Amino acid sequence: MLSPNSTFYPRPLGVTPAASLPQSPSAPLETSRQLVASDERDAPYFRSLEEVGIRLNGPQISAVRHGKGPLLTLAGAGCGKTTVLAARAGYLMEVRGAHAGSILLVTFTNKAATEMKDRIASLPGIRPAAARAVQARTFHSFALTLLRHYGVQEEIFGESRAQHTVLKMLLRQNGMSEAFQPESLLAMLSAWKMQGSETSDLPEKSQEERDAKRVLLGYEAWKRDRNKMDFDDILLRAAALLRDPAVLGPLQQRFQYIMVDEFQDTNSLQYEIVQKLAAAHRNLMVVGDDDQTIYTFNGARQESILEFDKVYPGARIVTLDINYRSDARILGLGSELVARNKRRRDKRLRAAGHRGDAPRFATPSNAEEEAAWVVNQLCQQVEEGLHTYRDIAILHRTASSSRAIFEQLVLKDVPFVQHGASPVFYDQSLIRPLMDHMRLSLNPRAVDALPSALGPLYVSRDAGLEWIQRSEEQQAKKYPLIHLAKWDKLKPFQQEQVKERIKLIKSLTKLKPVIAIQEMRRQFYDKYMESGDPSIFTHYKETMLETLDEFEAAAKKFETVEEFIQFADELSRRHREMESLRRSQDSDAVQLMTIHRAKGLEFPCVYWIGASEGIVPHSTALRQDIPEDQKAALTVQQTDAELDMALEEERRLAYVAITRAKQYLYVTSPASHHGKPADVSRFLLEAFGMEVPDKRKKREDGPTGNHASYGSGSSNWKGNGNTNGKANGNESRNGNAAYARSGSRPQGRDAVSPVQRGADQRSAIRQSDRRDFEVLDERDEDRLSERRGSGVIRNHTAFSTTGISQTASSSSSSGLHSSGAERTETVAIWKCSSSTCKAWLRQKPDGASAKSSKKATSGPPPCPLCSGTMEASTRKVPVTGRFGR
Repeated sequence: MLSPNSTFYPRPLGVTPAASLPQSPSAPLETSRQLVASDERDAPYFRSLEEVGIRLNGPQISAVRHGKGPLLTLAGAGCGKTTVLAARAGYLMEVRGAHAGSILLVTFTNKAATEMKDRIASLPGIRPAAARAVQARTFHSFALTLLRHYGVQEEIFGESRAQHTVLKMLLRQNGMSEAFQPESLLAMLSAWKMQGSETSDLPEKSQEERDAKRVLLGYEAWKRDRNKMDFDDILLRAAALLRDPAVLGPLQQRFQYIMVDEFQDTNSLQYEIVQKLAAAHRNLMVVGDDDQTIYTFNGARQESILEFDKVYPGARIVTLDINYRSDARILGLGSELVARNKRRRDKRLRAAGHRGDAPRFATPSNAEEEAAWVVNQLCQQVEEGLHTYRDIAILHRTASSSRAIFEQLVLKDVPFVQHGASPVFYDQSLIRPLMDHMRLSLNPRAVDALPSALGPLYVSRDAGLEWIQRSEEQQAKKYPLIHLAKWDKLKPFQQEQVKERIKLIKSLTKLKPVIAIQEMRRQFYDKYMESGDPSIFTHYKETMLETLDEFEAAAKKFETVEEFIQFADELSRRHREMESLRRSQDSDAVQLMTIHRAKGLEFPCVYWIGASEGIVPHSTALRQDIPEDQKAALTVQQTDAELDMALEEERRLAYVAITRAKQYLYVTSPASHHGKPADVSRFLLEAFGMEVPDKRKKREDGPTGNHASYGSGSSNWKGNGNTNGKANGNESRNGNAAYARSGSRPQGRDAVSPVQRGADQRSAIRQSDRRDFEVLDERDEDRLSERRGSGVIRNHTAFSTTGISQTASSSSSSGLHSSGAERTETVAIWKCSSSTCKAWLRQKPDGASAKSSKKATSGPPPCPLCSGTMEASTRKVPVTGRFGR
């Protein structure tokens, strides 16, 4: 039985009562009104900003006043960097007399570029024509406009499904259908290109590398023959074009002032483009935060910030250290946590945000109890009027770690928006084959489940289904899969595997779901999923194994395979109905997303779930803590330095999670993860001053502490920047994983040519390009793609039906009710008898399954949320015209 009441405490479990909560110091109250004297030359500009409510603090004034030469602006979380960038653009035009068209402002997302344009246009004294002339662009938008100007006419091939389809075709043609996953190959190719390398230069030391290269060269040839290019090609070809002095010279002459936002997210190719554009005049201002470098798997390089003053000697460094977002105690927790990193520029943020509440911590027993606690608490907050649903965000480390919270939100009818993950955990491509094997154990002739069973048999899906269908027309079988045993295209050992697989499928219905899953993994599935060179696909294998472990954890609460399948189908049905109704629903919804996707966002109330060892920090960063004899058995060896870098990125990820919260922060650390004990995250303990011992041999460089290896920036608002920010130590130039997904970020849609002067000469990116950028803006591959996205509203109050069955139960056949354009019907359900639990399940229609277990017919099922008893009831639900399995 799950604990019905959550208890949040002022300290994490394991922290002594004597330990005090970190708290950031208060920021000074002076703004430009006091700091800029009226007799100063630029005072009129700052007075005009103050009239529209823009009162800059000291460090912000220093950055805005910067004129020529390189400037590194370290912008802490919530410190107003967008305001500074827009205000500096206005300052250059109004005070320094710069031509609007000579300013290039580059960022990553379409949303950020649009916001920057709007901010500049709203500045006092800036004429609309001047605001339009400022080039606030994304990297891809700038690069594509450059290519179009110089006659590159290829169509953009950016839709992920289409790319996967082409790669699957090429894999089949090369006889490697089961050897590689299309998304893995695309990730490898993208990371390679973002280093500035050509596909022809891909490594080919091993047979797997040679096979992968052959397929990817075929992919490039396919695009070339059809006059297409993908988003990575846009940057790669633009960088190549800029190596021509005849192309680069005019651009350097035009863009005299270059500003780059989110500089810590730039990869090698993007940095090369920026460096070339700024090489002639060095008037480069970059804004970023090395403490928020969390996309190294996308090619982001922390060295871009840490070594900026080495690349640009004499560069000024200004630190924006006044935080306007978070309560001082929330900010103090984040600051103390990230200060343990060694490879960072030293900075301590000061608090100027509205006062909220101190962070609260809880240690539920597992992910199921964690989800119950969090959802109960947020529902209580909404009922008491403390928050609306839209005020609340739930942040998690990986896509699989949202499974339990997703189920709680769905079954308790809480409206929520899920950003960037598969709609339902059990419908993911990795999980679906195992679910379908269990479906086949209940109904061997379940046509929809057959395709998933063919892949693990290493049988071509299309050809295999065609053979089964033809054989069924001649003689139907109870187990249609058995027809494969007589298919002459299969070798004898494959035909024997088919018979063994059918025996396994028959046995699954007699097992508990978790045992059934473990048996399938043991016999064939783990081996099937681990195809490919481990040196290339380690990241994806780690993700796959983590997801499968989560799948086992989800199945443990069910006694029979039938109950488990019914529950999963219930979630899928409710989700489908939500999809059909969501456009008409109000957007007051909880935000559910990974920490990576939350970067750049802020919320009044944040729940950070999964703050335990093995989750955050992730298990892949904790291999330093396993015994040496076990470490030797790992498929890919990592040095201590690499593991230290991975651990520091995990600590930065925790910092980002904490600093999304404005007034309320709740942190949960489940005491077990996938059935194994899990300690509270070391990052939380360290933030309260506790030392977590390193289980390896003692480092030569001493104990962990606040070892800032890089210089700090000056906050001197008068403009005398501190150039003493030096980097010491021998730091790696390659911070990105060798074959991780490169940054295909959503990009801007407005496109004004950077190589044509005058308003009458501006030309927009053609409509097809604009649509393609929308595709890039909407690409949604979670951690393997762009970080931000609009998500989907899941208002479960409106879609709490399991779908309309063709064989309706007697209690649900009592007429349909119409309400305007929306029709509803009354259906029979099981609802939890507990007054604090809102879970309900639709009753199974009579005759819907010819194979019901004795347990299923003995009475109502146990509540899937609290394990309590359920009772019969009815419920009005929308009629959607969709049918369940």
